[in-house]
Amino acid sequence: MRIETAVERLSALPDRLPAGPPALTPVLTDGRVRPTFSRVSAEDRPAGVLVLIVPGDDGSARVVLTERTTYDGLHSGEVSFPGGKVEPTDRDIVGTALREAAEEIDLDPDAAGVRIVGRLEEVWIPVSRFAIVPVVAIAERRPTLRPSPDEVARILEPSLTAFLPGAPIRIVERTIRDWPLRYGAYPIETGDGGELLVWGATARILGQLGALLREP
Repeated sequence: MRIETAVERLSALPDRLPAGPPALTPVLTDGRVRPTFSRVSAEDRPAGVLVLIVPGDDGSARVVLTERTTYDGLHSGEVSFPGGKVEPTDRDIVGTALREAAEEIDLDPDAAGVRIVGRLEEVWIPVSRFAIVPVVAIAERRPTLRPSPDEVARILEPSLTAFLPGAPIRIVERTIRDWPLRYGAYPIETGDGGELLVWGATARILGQLGALLREP
């Protein structure tokens, strides 16, 4: 997909956002019904992530992702958007997403000509109680990015084509915290001949973004 096409299709987000592929939602493989978690708003941890679309060197539309560093805790080593929890000094959720992107990948919004185009549906993660708002932005110029060594193992810029309707989704089965799960994941190239799988909340956000970018 060309960057011009992505800009045109995201020029005005609809009031009713399309859904992404159902296969991206995890299901249990042992016959049990996936447990439901009660959401108590007072216990939520509001967070913002930046869904930043940038022009590639070849004029293609790319999205900025990060591979998290490995640590002892939730979301270690996962592919994610730059982002994090809301701080009291943030003016709003857009401010949170931009601040986190500056901290994690050294984004200079002014230098790259970053323009906010809207928000996708909130994603709630029960295990960490994060209530994530995806903030969609487009960079007029390719930014110069540097990973924060404490949080980001490397920065990834896969083509948006990898997340459009009909793009490959790999079905994965694994056990997480004694729960045998099956879920869909997007395979992406890492630029060094390797591959990573994007799953969970990040994949579901990308699936909705891809649905927005489908041909009219």
